[in-house]
Amino acid sequence: MPRKLTLDYVSFLLVFLGLPLAIFLIFVISPFLQAVYYSMTNWTGFSPAMDFVALDNFVRLFQDSSFLQAMGNNIVLAVVVPLITIAIALVFASMITVGGASHGQVRGLKGSSFYRVISFFPYVIPAIVIAILWNMIYQPNGLLNGLLALVGLDTNEFSWLGDERTAMGATIFVIVWSMVGFYMVLFVAAIKGIPAETLEAARLDGAGRFRTVVSILLPQMRDNVQTAYIYLGILALDAFVYMAGLNATGGPGNSTLVMSQYLFRTAFEKGQFGLASAMGVVLAAITLVFAALVIGVFRLLGGKDDGDKA
Repeated sequence: MPRKLTLDYVSFLLVFLGLPLAIFLIFVISPFLQAVYYSMTNWTGFSPAMDFVALDNFVRLFQDSSFLQAMGNNIVLAVVVPLITIAIALVFASMITVGGASHGQVRGLKGSSFYRVISFFPYVIPAIVIAILWNMIYQPNGLLNGLLALVGLDTNEFSWLGDERTAMGATIFVIVWSMVGFYMVLFVAAIKGIPAETLEAARLDGAGRFRTVVSILLPQMRDNVQTAYIYLGILALDAFVYMAGLNATGGPGNSTLVMSQYLFRTAFEKGQFGLASAMGVVLAAITLVFAALVIGVFRLLGGKDDGDKA
């Protein structure tokens, strides 16, 4: 039988369904549709005049070597940054929760609360501040070369961000360093949600720390790891703030140029907002494909969710 439309039921639908849906349509779907339309015009961004050019902007993009290189850099970041960050965060979270004594109650390392606070500290610093600080550290006369000189490694004032061999690696290190603490805390919370009896039973059965992490913790944290991978991948596919602070020009030979950087340059320096909108549409499509691939891979590796079982 259809539910009776009472005042209470209608008001509930309006507040908890209608209002969020309206906000989503106005502030998410509508701007995206506008961007799709602008991507098929030659709009300069500073004039109401624009001509419809269909898919010409997308054809230009995939014939632009700089854009293709920026896309490749984004893909490298989307693959490498989540893998390294999640691996390190899982190691730290395991040490803090189950890495303590091998006898007695399951607990983490001594002083684990101190490690948790220290590792989380970089996350509370704004990303642009982190990028500027590390830009100064990486300078030829910066802190990094100074510390290496103290231990007897003469780098001859090496420019870490000015060399194609090290620019991307140095950038990845900064992003990972800034994000590990947050995801470590996220994984610690997930591990704390696992019943203590499960961990105690694993210990009684003779499982060591590594076996406990691989066979007990990871399977029960699959959804958390999946969410972390998607969020980190989206961050890596953007990475505008980090790149702008570390290497605003895109690095030597565009070695650290990303799509969002090239988009900003195309729109505000060249006045080609139609072409920049096409870049935004491509970036959005890559982000959606990335999220779908991650979800698909985790489904294949971990099986269907409990809700899908008969």
